[in-house]
Amino acid sequence: MYNFEFAKPGSVADAVSALGEDEAQALGGGQTLIPTLKQRLASPSTLVSLTGIADMVGISDAGGVMTIGGATTHAAVAAGGGAYPALAAMASHIGDPAVRNRGTVGGSLANNDPSACYPCGALASGATIVTNAREIAADDYFQGMFTTALEEGEIVTSVKFPIPERANYQKFVQPASRFALVGVMVAKHADGVRVAVTGASEGGVFRWTEAEEALNGNYSADAIDGLNASADGMIGDMHGTPEYRAHLIKVLTKRAVAAS
Repeated sequence: MYNFEFAKPGSVADAVSALGEDEAQALGGGQTLIPTLKQRLASPSTLVSLTGIADMVGISDAGGVMTIGGATTHAAVAAGGGAYPALAAMASHIGDPAVRNRGTVGGSLANNDPSACYPCGALASGATIVTNAREIAADDYFQGMFTTALEEGEIVTSVKFPIPERANYQKFVQPASRFALVGVMVAKHADGVRVAVTGASEGGVFRWTEAEEALNGNYSADAIDGLNASADGMIGDMHGTPEYRAHLIKVLTKRAVAAS
């Protein structure tokens, strides 16, 4: 790597101030950023660690909403997310133990990797991403591959997950990376069903609205028998063709409905 300054603020305000310096970069669990630095694909002058901010760590639930601090690790969500079992189960299968014990919810959402699990969980849940400056609905937050509504220096301080009546996440794992070749989360809320898909689209995480409409009328796996996700705009690589990924979307959606 190369020389850089390291800051570990104890408050959100101090972190925002540190990120105001030239070429400063926020650091969550570092599961994406550190490999990026090693490959010299990024070269910030200062890394601002968010893991020492106590207000950004922890899980609570009240009024049917689970709130998770942005610096909370995947392992902590897996262990302490009992009020939202589908989300806890999703967290328990992210990466490997080393990744789960270092990676954070806020870091995953800020990075918005097109194959990451948390963007899928947030979009299916109808979550609200809370920053130091505002609250952003998940439908407005995700804006494309590695692209979000976050402004320069804005920090994900917490995420509010409405707890659905029923939910399940199904992940077809790419074995080498443990990312989702395709992942689907189905969540049945009082006001309707949300189906979110990760790993499949060149545009990043998205909602399969046709499946949502079918499931709103009949919440069963059979309801989407006549549907097929389009292969247009799907990722094609050595691991799977666009058509293969489109096929997996339907398969995993049916499994998620049946398991929820």
